[in-house]
Amino acid sequence: MSGVRLIDMHVHSDNSPDGNHSPMYICEHAVKNGLRAIAVTDHCEIDKFFEQKYNSIIFHSYFECVKARNAFEGQLLVLVGLEIGQPLYNQALSDKIVSSKPYDFILGSVHTPKGQTLDIKEIEYDKLDVYKFMQDYFLELADIAKWDGCDALAHLTCPMRRIQGKYNIDFDYSKISDVTDYLLETMIKNKKALEINTSGLRQDVRRTMPDENIIKRYRELGGKLITIGSDSHSAYDVGADIETGMALAKKCGFDEVTFYVNREAMQIEI
Repeated sequence: MSGVRLIDMHVHSDNSPDGNHSPMYICEHAVKNGLRAIAVTDHCEIDKFFEQKYNSIIFHSYFECVKARNAFEGQLLVLVGLEIGQPLYNQALSDKIVSSKPYDFILGSVHTPKGQTLDIKEIEYDKLDVYKFMQDYFLELADIAKWDGCDALAHLTCPMRRIQGKYNIDFDYSKISDVTDYLLETMIKNKKALEINTSGLRQDVRRTMPDENIIKRYRELGGKLITIGSDSHSAYDVGADIETGMALAKKCGFDEVTFYVNREAMQIEI
């Protein structure tokens, strides 16, 4: 696989509360790492939108990304996006945000699940029924998949970073296969891409999110749209393991991966 085909569709700048570097600095490293394109998808948590002043965060993110796009024209395609967490918490607000600017790509995600007050990374999974938790989590994602405001769902199995990575809890997806299939079928019906998030390869769980079995099942059910993202929060991780993600997509039966321009899906051959 040629480096010029590498596209990272999930990158965070320092406009995300947990990001570390500016869009310009990230782009410098993306070019250095041989990437053809990146999507800057800074966080916008709808349930904390006013409390944490995300209106200011996404304003600065958008205009800094446009500035970077212009500066790197001809070297790197800079796609301007957002990762909207908990969009259905206030769907009217989410709709307003995604229509306020000519975004290229919108990721939908869940960081604070319904019924929880803690972020996914803070939940004590050894004190709850993880199968019930994942069922509810997948059903919440299925509802987001029905929302027209997003193009793809981010890190579908994000809780596994803690369930399997930190707490070393065995998890058998076959026990919730009906809910998993419902989520994947809902994504396919509503033309939502499945993200292969490579950040898990750099964390304790040591696998992509989702892993091979779910990616393969998405394909078996008729899924065609796959994006690949590093979920980098540092310029030094931009493009990390994207080639591994592409190889995994190929292994699971995909000949193309997807990127978005002006919210329109485009394909590149693996």
